[in-house]
Amino acid sequence: MQALTIRAESFVGGTNSALPIVMKYLIVLLCLIVATVAESFGDATIRIGLFERAGTARLATILAGGALLLFYGMMLNLAPLPFNRIVGFYIATLFVVWQVVNFVTFRSPPTAPILAGGALIVIGGLVVSFWNA
Repeated sequence: MQALTIRAESFVGGTNSALPIVMKYLIVLLCLIVATVAESFGDATIRIGLFERAGTARLATILAGGALLLFYGMMLNLAPLPFNRIVGFYIATLFVVWQVVNFVTFRSPPTAPILAGGALIVIGGLVVSFWNA
């Protein structure tokens, strides 16, 4: 895990670099969006493999979903923030991306309770990530 942290820091120029804080958060946002898209589509792909495919197609679909989930884990851990700070931002991003993937893949729009609860998830995630105590 230490080697992964060092690589993430070198990816953004190290902890003592002159890289503007805005650029650091844009890199974090990019890592999170890529991670959440990979996780959401990975989960959806596995669901399709389990319930809509048979035989070899089922196995191939589930393995493809697993590859997306592996990629998600790598991207999440490459984001250049401490893990305890990135989790809140990740959860907020994940909720939004899940709703988009759910609509695109399964044609299921979010209901009012999902949107209300989702607003709380997003607000909570931003508090966890950006509130400096």
